[in-house]
Formats: sequence, C-alpha cells, structure tokens
Amino acid sequence: MGNTWAIVLVKDFELAKERLAPALGREARRRLAQANAKLAIIAAAAADRVLAVCGSRDAARLAHAIGAEILLEAHPQGQNYAAMLGIIHAASAGATAVLLLSSDLPLVTREAIAEMLCIAQQCLPPVVVAAPAIGRKGTNALYLAPPTAIGMHFGDDSLAKFKSDAICHDTVFLLHRSAALALDLDEPSDLDTLEYGRRSPDGQ
Repeated sequence: MGNTWAIVLVKDFELAKERLAPALGREARRRLAQANAKLAIIAAAAADRVLAVCGSRDAARLAHAIGAEILLEAHPQGQNYAAMLGIIHAASAGATAVLLLSSDLPLVTREAIAEMLCIAQQCLPPVVVAAPAIGRKGTNALYLAPPTAIGMHFGDDSLAKFKSDAICHDTVFLLHRSAALALDLDEPSDLDTLEYGRRSPDGQ
C-alpha cells in the first residue's frame, strides 16, 4: 500500500506576498497569507500524511494547530530548498510518493487534492504530475513518485524545467489542469482573478 505525503510549503507570513503591496497593506497581506496557508493544509489532508515546511515559528504554530506535522526551517532559503527539506524528511520516514503544494492557492480544496492524487496514483512510478499555474508557466502542485524522482525547479518557467528533468530521468511527466489549483496570488491582478473565480460556477 502506498504512503503519500503532502508537503505544504509555508513561507514566513511577515515576508509573504510582497508583490501585492500596491494593492494590499502589510497586515492585509499577512492575514491573506495565513488564510491561504490554512486552506492548503486542510486540503492537503487528502494525502496519507501532511507535512508543513515552515519559514517561521508563526507559520509553524498555525500549521501545528491545524494538525500538520512540522518541519521548521532554521535558515529559509527559498521554495526549492524548503521542498528538498520536506522531501528528504518524508522519504526518510518511508514516503513512497510526495505531493508538493504551494500555500498561496486561494481556491484549493481537499477534493481537488484528492482528484490529483487519484489520477497520479493510477500511474506506475517513476512518474511526475504537475498542476500548472495560470499564465506564468509556473507550478502550484507537484506529485513525485518516488519522492526523489527529479530535482526541484520552482520559480520562473518551472513547468518546462520539471518536464525536461523528468525526460532526462526516463520518468513519465503529466500535466494535471485544475481550476482549484491554478490560481496563486502573486500580482495585484490575481486578486481580480480570485474574485472572478469565486463568482464563476466553474470555480471550486
């Protein structure tokens, strides 16, 4: 039987969403980051175990209160570093697969995570399944079986980098398109997209 961990990458709330500064003040950005992290951790419970890799003690306290296992970064060094810490921890504890999940997805649901896991788990390892972000060629969720199937490439044009790495390692690469996983909040325009997504009958 498989042992799939969801690894939620939770940044320091005080430093989160700085590119939203033209639209939101510091405290509003902090509250938004907290709310989205809570949504992601609750949704991640669709996996067998949930690990939150946290960039601050404040983030760790929130994740622990929701019931996630905690890995506190001593010296945060970005999303790829946090992801690798989580993968190493999960693999050492017996994980056969991991789902890396951004903590700033305002439309994420447990049902959306369960759907992605169901599709991914129908594929024989090694396999990589990526949920793309709207418009930026980024990646908001990434399933890896085994957990160390490929390296970490979050950031600009990450979808192409993950695909290239998978091909180099003779690993199946699939895209999983999900409205609930596509929107992350990086730019002020994303706030308008969020409101549309919540009003749309197709929004999840």
